[in-house]
Amino acid sequence: MENAAEEDQRPLYTLQFGLLCLSSLLFSASFNMIIPELPNYLSSLGGAEHKGLIIGLFTLTAGISRPFSGRLTDKWGRVPVMAIGSIVCVLCGFLYPILTSVAGFFLLRLVHGFSTGFKPTATSAYIADIIPSTRWGEALGMHGLCFSIGGAVGPAIGSYIAMVADLNTMFYSSSAFAFLSIIIVMNMKETLKDKQKFHRRMLKISRRDIIELRVIPAGIVTLFSYTAYGVILTLIPDWSEHLGIQNKGLFFTAYTVASVAIRMVSGKVADRYGRISVMKVGLLIVTISVLYIGFSDSILHLIIGACIYGIGTGIFSPAVNAWTIDLSLPQYRGKAMATMYIALEAGIGGGAVFAGYIYHDQISRIPGIMYGNAIVIFFAFLYVLYWERKNKKLPNTL
Repeated sequence: MENAAEEDQRPLYTLQFGLLCLSSLLFSASFNMIIPELPNYLSSLGGAEHKGLIIGLFTLTAGISRPFSGRLTDKWGRVPVMAIGSIVCVLCGFLYPILTSVAGFFLLRLVHGFSTGFKPTATSAYIADIIPSTRWGEALGMHGLCFSIGGAVGPAIGSYIAMVADLNTMFYSSSAFAFLSIIIVMNMKETLKDKQKFHRRMLKISRRDIIELRVIPAGIVTLFSYTAYGVILTLIPDWSEHLGIQNKGLFFTAYTVASVAIRMVSGKVADRYGRISVMKVGLLIVTISVLYIGFSDSILHLIIGACIYGIGTGIFSPAVNAWTIDLSLPQYRGKAMATMYIALEAGIGGGAVFAGYIYHDQISRIPGIMYGNAIVIFFAFLYVLYWERKNKKLPNTL
């Protein structure tokens, strides 16, 4: 009881937590700033019909790397795993201007995916180490807020650089942001108590290392809900251009501003009223937003749709992250978060590949894809209702 009381008294807003959030902001800006320009860039290389693979390949390696990053996070340490993620972003930013064939581009998208396969997994475990369990929702919400700010300023900055300079300058700028993220991470204190020296045996993965069974429910909800983000990442750049938006990062900026605003309170609400209740609200709003985006026929309506989507994800994301930690054991936090992120990447990648396959560079198909995706997201809502009814007596999860 005394340990629990001491844990609850630990402050949330420390220098350590602030630096972690700043590092994640820069990391998020780094890989997000190039996304709005990649569809047209791929078209210029001769691969217009494969736009779904831009996100699909990225999330494939991100998902594959999660079991490794989860194991390394629990054994080697949080800090080195975070650093690896940022280092990958630095290298890829410099290689995009060099590998200018369709095959080379897709190879880089595969490699680039390792970045998000590593850093977010270790970051979530780090937060759980330094923050009292009663404030995980608030902490993850604030961290997600900073990550989202990076996701907002990144696309806007990237598209602006592409307009006033060129794509190569945009790629190099991406590397610069990631490098700043590394500098911050390398000056942070390791929180893993039983840290081990790196050994190749750590890369040997068994079935038990891939999935943390306790958090499968959170993984299912994450899988279905994040298909929307894959669809949006694939289609919104072309949809924005079709509606007359020059800066293709504008949608992502509007979405993130709304997400940031709601995250200021959504994490606290999840801690107070329960993860499940908050997730249900978030999922319904995300479903509505995807339908609205499909109906959008003007710049104004598209931006409104972006804001609604931002509000929905800003409510849902901190709650499902905290729920994942609730369902896990302390010694398996890295694996638990890796499991959740595997589902996230699978959802994003699946949504992107599906959208790209159906879209096939025909603008008229975008609304129908959005409507179909709304049905998928609603399945996540129905699963949460099912799980809630089945597990009403379990503590710390409702």
